Amino acid sequence: MTFSGVNYAAVVIAALAGFGLGAVWYMVLGGVWLRAIGKTRGELDQGAGAAKALPFVIALVALLVMASMLAGIMGHLGSVTVRGGLITGFFCWLGFVITTMGVNHAFGHAKPMLTLIDGGHWLAVLLIQGAVIGAFGV
Repeated sequence: MTFSGVNYAAVVIAALAGFGLGAVWYMVLGGVWLRAIGKTRGELDQGAGAAKALPFVIALVALLVMASMLAGIMGHLGSVTVRGGLITGFFCWLGFVITTMGVNHAFGHAKPMLTLIDGGHWLAVLLIQGAVIGAFGV
């Protein structure tokens, strides 16, 4: 797979859009999400400095990788439009994200609400990333 034609600005914007969407998603659904994982806000806020920042750094790096791969897939499929990005994002979510998450959550005995919240988040992220990459082009 070659990435010589990837629009890196589109990848960065798509990753940042996904990060911002996640912030809003979990601000709105934070209370329900905390109950679904069986934790309190205080438990998650433990730690200082780098320990608190680490999940956000990991999320941003993961979103950059995700947007890069989505751009590569879209480029290879030749579906570099907003519509193509939405379709590709949906099928990537359906084929790889929700299936993997569903298996992990089933074996971990996670509450179904957690799968709905997190699965919905990743669907929204892939849709927005696909739309951004489709709009900017690869």
